[in-house]
Amino acid sequence: MAFLFNAPNFLLLGFIITAFSCNIPFVSSLSTVSISETADKTLICALIKSSNQQAFHLNCTSFPQGIQIPVNPNLSFSAIVAGYGFVCGLRHPSSSILLCWRFSANGTNMSSKRIYNDTALKRLDAGNSHICGIVNETNRLECWQWRHWRGFNADQDRDFSSIAVGENFACGLLETGKVSCFGSNISTGVVGTEPTGNFSVVSAGFRHACAISSDTNFLSCWGDMAGEEPVGKFVSLALGESRSCGLMSNQTVVCWGESNFSLPKRLQDTRFISIEAKRSVFCGVLMSNYSLFCWGNDIFKSNNYLVLDEVLPGPCTRTTECPCNIENLSSKTCGQGYGLCRPCTSETPCQEGGKSNVWDGRMVAFLVVGCVGSLALILVCCFFLFRYCKSGRGCSRVHDSGRLDETAPENGAQADDHDDEQPADAPQLVRVLEKRLSHLVSLGNGGCPLEEFSLEVLLQATGNFSEDNKIGTGSFGSVYHATLDDGREVAIKRAEISTYAPYAIRREEDKDNAFLNELEALSRLNHKNLVRLLGFCEDSNERVLVYEFMQNGTLHDHLHRLQTSPLMSWAKRIKAALDAARGIEYLHVYAVPPIIHRDIKSSNILLDATWTAKVSDFGLSQMGPADEDSHLSLRAAGTVGYMDPEYYRLAQLTTKSDVYSFGVLLLEMLSGYKAIHKNEIGVPRNVVDFVAPYILQDQIHRVLDPHVPPPTPYEIEAVAYVGYVAVDCVNQEGRDRPTMTEIVHCLERALATCLAHPTLSRSTTQSST
Repeated sequence: MAFLFNAPNFLLLGFIITAFSCNIPFVSSLSTVSISETADKTLICALIKSSNQQAFHLNCTSFPQGIQIPVNPNLSFSAIVAGYGFVCGLRHPSSSILLCWRFSANGTNMSSKRIYNDTALKRLDAGNSHICGIVNETNRLECWQWRHWRGFNADQDRDFSSIAVGENFACGLLETGKVSCFGSNISTGVVGTEPTGNFSVVSAGFRHACAISSDTNFLSCWGDMAGEEPVGKFVSLALGESRSCGLMSNQTVVCWGESNFSLPKRLQDTRFISIEAKRSVFCGVLMSNYSLFCWGNDIFKSNNYLVLDEVLPGPCTRTTECPCNIENLSSKTCGQGYGLCRPCTSETPCQEGGKSNVWDGRMVAFLVVGCVGSLALILVCCFFLFRYCKSGRGCSRVHDSGRLDETAPENGAQADDHDDEQPADAPQLVRVLEKRLSHLVSLGNGGCPLEEFSLEVLLQATGNFSEDNKIGTGSFGSVYHATLDDGREVAIKRAEISTYAPYAIRREEDKDNAFLNELEALSRLNHKNLVRLLGFCEDSNERVLVYEFMQNGTLHDHLHRLQTSPLMSWAKRIKAALDAARGIEYLHVYAVPPIIHRDIKSSNILLDATWTAKVSDFGLSQMGPADEDSHLSLRAAGTVGYMDPEYYRLAQLTTKSDVYSFGVLLLEMLSGYKAIHKNEIGVPRNVVDFVAPYILQDQIHRVLDPHVPPPTPYEIEAVAYVGYVAVDCVNQEGRDRPTMTEIVHCLERALATCLAHPTLSRSTTQSST
């Protein structure tokens, strides 16, 4: 420690040398050609040189003709990517703004969306549905789901130097040269089967991936790939759906795949400088004149595969940052001092700006000293950060709301684990109840003390719990509407009066547990999307909770009972779903310890006077494990149709069980069908089994609630997006479901899309930058 702090200049010098030496070999892998396909349209885009040497504009051509990207002609881009029905451009020179256009709904009515505006991106790639980039300086991975979710997660814990995005998965090169993939493994077999060794290039297709060895430049492919991988030395790859092409070290292209896919004879002896692919379409930039040729579809034959005359083959880089020299013609295209870095192969001598790059002993010594010094500095910083966090002065959650009494015999979870045990007698239950009540009253409600109501006041307010005032049922009793003497409208939940007969003791204990669970959960939480608990009453055999009154009732009634409702609008339904998701996210993320609701359903989502949705009924809730990967072992509880099948089968409760229930709720809101409903011939049917297949086939319009007006082009994009989120939530395996935080982000994007330009006609739509 003394040595480290007595040599600050030494460390600083080492850090500078390390940063300098580690920046030289890295070449940006930003793409300058993009391909986008839909069922009946293909859009080819490329960056072209402008009169300004350092500005490159977006130029696109469509097949069939008619698609126009409304891009400002003054904008310059450093990279472009595309997927199913969208194209995105990274603004130049900052590389910190990512704009996207979507054209799948129609070919002419498009406006740009700024989906990223932060630190510059140094890597960028897109699959069929997702876009991923690596942030400069920090190497943080950012991903955006442009079309839908389908089980795809940004793995931000790994330090990638490059990224390749497929369908439902992504692969990256670690700094060590190893390949690592993440995402869904359904139907692909890519994740978890990565080849061993060191690699310089990784590329992702629709359901397979390939990498180029840094030692031999040979090819390694894995996943659901069609055809046999060719033998030879490669410098880059372009992978599609069941088809693949590779650029070999002699600049020729070889292709393989289903139905003996190959490069057209017209192009087989042509030398290319770069290649790109998306699903069935492949494009390459000629070495001789930088013209763009495309193949894989008969639409390109009419013009001998020529698509654009002259394009930018790749990102322009300072010549001093190219370890293996630059391409011969690229200085003319990129401007003075810039060029296209030549790919490094096992046969290419490393160069720096055209000069020899052989390191002498002195440079190696500087590098070693710099790296060791930097590592030491990082370790010291980590040590002090750890000490700071452990001292309790930092690294705490701002939403922590304090721990609960964790006495095991009194926890509601224990009652579920010992279902066959009978309580000794009723007086013992009363003593346990009183002990827990005294603790909960001291906690208050998010800092506000709970009010203890007398039974007489509640009897008077509800007319002796009259049926006329009854508005519903909850997890442990009936719910009544009442007005207190001070004018407050409240909802009162009352447990049924029980006797202490032996056969009723088990039921009495269950109701006490439900009563205490709800009191325990709500007494320590305060969030705008959770129903607020005002107080309680415990008098002899009575167990009563008093809540704020929700004027607009349950979401279930608005979906299935009421003929007219403000929720007969896609924007308002998505807003209600977002409200509920935020409430559940608060339970999972910001409550300490986390709370698992266990009974998410439409009848437990209530709406206040302003149509804000709030989660209610915590009678089945449990304190979850602090570790997201852990679970509670509990017998299954919940509502049929909403219950997580994995939890029901394994009796292992996690926060992902709530996610499954929320997915069922989303399907219910989209389709208008109850979780369990009868089909045309009266046979019970699950909404997941009926609706999810239509969503996966991109036919959500066939199962949308007919009571809601048909969605506008903006709304259908948002509704389809929500549909894919719902399908991900009801995945059979909990580990493949998104978290509630991820769901909240998706619903926020969906709502923003749904509300975009709601009154604009096609003629008034303009691009935004």
